[in-house]
Amino acid sequence: MKLSAAKTLVLATLAVSSAAFAQTAAPEPDYTLAFNVGVVSDYRFRGISQSRLKPALQGGIDFSHKSGIYLGAWASTIKILKDIPGGDGPVELDFYGGYKGTINELFSYDLGVLRYQYPSENFSTSPNTTELYAALTVGPATVKYSQSVTNETFGVADSKGSSYLEAAATFDLGSGWGITPHVGYQRIDGTAAASYTDYSLSVSKDFANGFVVTLTAVGTDADKSFYASPANGKFLGKDGALIGVKYSF
Repeated sequence: MKLSAAKTLVLATLAVSSAAFAQTAAPEPDYTLAFNVGVVSDYRFRGISQSRLKPALQGGIDFSHKSGIYLGAWASTIKILKDIPGGDGPVELDFYGGYKGTINELFSYDLGVLRYQYPSENFSTSPNTTELYAALTVGPATVKYSQSVTNETFGVADSKGSSYLEAAATFDLGSGWGITPHVGYQRIDGTAAASYTDYSLSVSKDFANGFVVTLTAVGTDADKSFYASPANGKFLGKDGALIGVKYSF
C-alpha cells in the first residue's frame, strides 16, 4: 500500500508539472517576418479601379518588432497609368513604416508614413505620393486619417495637403468568417471634381491554412468624367463586386 501510494504521488506530481508547463506561454519573439501573395478580380484603391476593372496580381512583405515598430512593402499590377496617352507604369509599389501602440485594453493607435511609387512613370506631374497617417482603434472599429505631403497627390497638380478620412469595423462571425463595412472620403485640394466618397462591404473566409478569400461590394459617388478610363471611357468608380484570394506565409 505504501509503494502504491508513493507511485500515485509521483504520477500526480508529474501530471501537475506537465499541466503547468503546457499553460506557460511561449516567449514573444523579438520580431516577425510575414509574406503574402494574392490575386483580385479588380484592384480598387479608395473605390477607384487601378486595373481598368480587370484582375491584378499582388504581394507584399511585413516586418514587425515587438516594440511596436513595423516596416513593409507591397506591390500590385496596374493599368491606370498605361491607359493615359503617352503614359507608362505597369506596377504600383508601396513602402511604409510606423509604430503601433496600445493606450489600454480598449484603445490602440497606429502612426506612420506611406510612399506610393510608380516605377517607369514619365508624366510631367508625378503620381508618386507620400502620405502621413494616424489611426485609432476602439474595439472592432478603426478611424484613420491620411494626408499627402507631396506637391502632387496621385498626379493632381498643386494638391499638397489632400486627405483621406476613413472608418471601418471588422466583426468576427466565427468559424473563420468575418465582415467589414467601410466608408471613406477622398479630398483633393484645388480640384473639386477629384474629391469623392467611397464605400464597401467585405465578407471574408479564413481557411486557417494561410488562405483567405474575400468578396467585396464597392461603390463611389466620384465624378464619372474625371474618373473615366482613357482607354475605353468606362467609369472606374462604378458600383461592383470583386473577389480576392490571398495566401500568407
